[in-house]
Amino acid sequence: MHYKLIIIGGGAAGYFCAANLNPTKAAKVAILEKGRDSLAKVRISGGGRCNVTHACFQNSQLVKNYPRGKKFLKKAFEQFACQDTVEWFEQRGVPTKKESDGRMFPVSNSSQSIIDCLQDHISSEVDLMHSTDVTAVKVSDKESTERFEISIKNGESHTCEYLVLASGSNARIWSILANMGHTIVKPVPSLFTMHINDDRIKDLMGLSVPKAQVRISGEKIVTEGPLLITHWGQSGPAILKLSAFGARVLAERNYQFELEVNWTGKKQKIVIAELHEMIRSLEAKMVQKNAQFAIPSRLWERLCIHASVQEHTRYRDLNKKNIIKLAAQLCAARFQVTKKSTFKEEFVTAGGVDTAEIDPLTFGSKIIPGLYLAGEVLDIDGVTGGFNFQSAWTGAYAISQTLNNIM
Repeated sequence: MHYKLIIIGGGAAGYFCAANLNPTKAAKVAILEKGRDSLAKVRISGGGRCNVTHACFQNSQLVKNYPRGKKFLKKAFEQFACQDTVEWFEQRGVPTKKESDGRMFPVSNSSQSIIDCLQDHISSEVDLMHSTDVTAVKVSDKESTERFEISIKNGESHTCEYLVLASGSNARIWSILANMGHTIVKPVPSLFTMHINDDRIKDLMGLSVPKAQVRISGEKIVTEGPLLITHWGQSGPAILKLSAFGARVLAERNYQFELEVNWTGKKQKIVIAELHEMIRSLEAKMVQKNAQFAIPSRLWERLCIHASVQEHTRYRDLNKKNIIKLAAQLCAARFQVTKKSTFKEEFVTAGGVDTAEIDPLTFGSKIIPGLYLAGEVLDIDGVTGGFNFQSAWTGAYAISQTLNNIM
């Protein structure tokens, strides 16, 4: 079958591209999806609520949430960014709401609202093909309406003049693109939690601190935010951001490294000064039984024990040595990480097609005319909080506007 446009990938980027195509044009379009269902990642995002974007409406701040793709997205976001996403869905009957941490969800609290909206705004003329596994893409060396030939696992093939690859983290598609001449930055996992076996956090699952600071020992990478203790180790925004910005370093270390945790988010000299003040203000109170710095009492007790602060020690009994050791546990507690775990079902990859080979205004290939790429197929990834969806919406929108002008 011949099409004017084929979109490979029935996820967020693929559907958003199709939903923004000019419906008055009679161009024949198809979406090829490997799985049995479309928009699977949209469905599970945010625990089934779909974290559609983030309330980060200044692009200069927005790009800071992308460990890879920051420079590339700076231009792209000038066309379509977070506020545009909010308005796009609202204008189509899906209002969104902001949560305290900046994440944005549909007011319905259901990813089905996003799925229905995307499906409803794709032309009925678009052919949707599920369980369609692409095995090869052949590019004609001549400019023609049959520039691309797509081979399917079942033996079928389709041709098209324009091709959009919104296939996510797909090793076969990356191999196909490499054969076409594109550079593939080696993919490694991003957004993962950390396994730690340590008495200080053992059996404290569910406890969290509001503003921790974490770093990889020996590296300059530092992130901050809420930190959650889990039954296997540590998670929460601070850890997830560290896993994203440190994705390549941690892959090289085979996810075995030393993690430094500042439970207070404050500089150690400030914590020491505040501990001295507590000696005066809390003098008769037991140190272990009176937690400070917004640290949960059970965790505080463990940190005190590891700082050699005895059970019946009162604040007025703390000496210089006690204060230094306690401040070290509060501001520079060291943990051995033994391995990683995927964060829920929201697997994200660092790596993909080198963005130096893509036009940031059109998301078109600089190597192959008529080829466009959006979403995780590119070497772009964001931290948790709606940023990965936003880069997908942005790329897909840019492609659709380019195609509307040339098809």
